[in-house]
Amino acid sequence: MNDNGGTVDPAEEYRLAKLFFEIRDYGEAARRQSRVVEAEPDNLAARLLLARAYYHSARLGRAETELRFIVERDPTDAYAHLMLGRALERQNRPEEARRHLRLSAALRGEPIDAPGPRAGGGSSGPAGAPDDGDATASTR
Repeated sequence: MNDNGGTVDPAEEYRLAKLFFEIRDYGEAARRQSRVVEAEPDNLAARLLLARAYYHSARLGRAETELRFIVERDPTDAYAHLMLGRALERQNRPEEARRHLRLSAALRGEPIDAPGPRAGGGSSGPAGAPDDGDATASTR
């Protein structure tokens, strides 16, 4: 159901979620995107945007749940492993994070133990912490 009590149009909700994400209203993006995931639970791209919105709104447990779902179904998704590693780091779980960060680096063909930018270091893009932009376009 949408705000007016009608049926959810997943395509419209996805479009709106992306718009809210782009203007950095991550809470509203997550709210909209959760409707898309509810309507299409096997849509991994929808789950990834939801995870990104959760991550950027510091709802790290929810981001972790979505990201684990994604990597279970697509273990070769380097960006999902990167985000999961960063979410675990932000939850002060570095040992768990290391596995996913190493997998992400290996899947991208980068040196596994190369020091990378940390989540709080102001870096962005696929090699660093998940950024506020649409990094999925450059990693998929």
